[in-house]
Amino acid sequence: MSIAVREPVPADADAIADVHVATWREAYAHLLPEAYFSADYVARRHRMWAHVLGEARADMAVRIADDAGEIVGLAWAGPADVLPSADAAPPRVRALYALYVLADRYGTGVGQALLDAALDGEPAMLWVAKENPRATAFYRRNGFRFDGVEQTDPQAPSITDARMVR
Repeated sequence: MSIAVREPVPADADAIADVHVATWREAYAHLLPEAYFSADYVARRHRMWAHVLGEARADMAVRIADDAGEIVGLAWAGPADVLPSADAAPPRVRALYALYVLADRYGTGVGQALLDAALDGEPAMLWVAKENPRATAFYRRNGFRFDGVEQTDPQAPSITDARMVR
């Protein structure tokens, strides 16, 4: 397996959206009803990624894991103050907005490579589903710790997110 972590181009938007949807199904199927993943949800993800990749912002980093032309993971980081937050002032300047890897790539180093490429070891914050022990353990190994702040996930009200910082 030869994975390349690279910056995506606008033409990658649909494939990134498909991976984003697939990884949410894999990670949260036990927390969300199948109806959550409606055609409208998928279309919103496609529009979101077309917008993100079409808007060049120096303060944001989007990276994808590419395995011979197949996108198998994604990471997205940027300013913390644009995230919905349970408190007024974010504890870090940078935030990891998203890090998703297809389940068949778990344990291969893809997630680590994406995290490193998106944050480059900087202090940051993130929101993680409390009911996702695999992700929580990964972030702990990377120096993140819970700071006690929780909120309902703005995209999925049945999920409680907990903030982690490093």
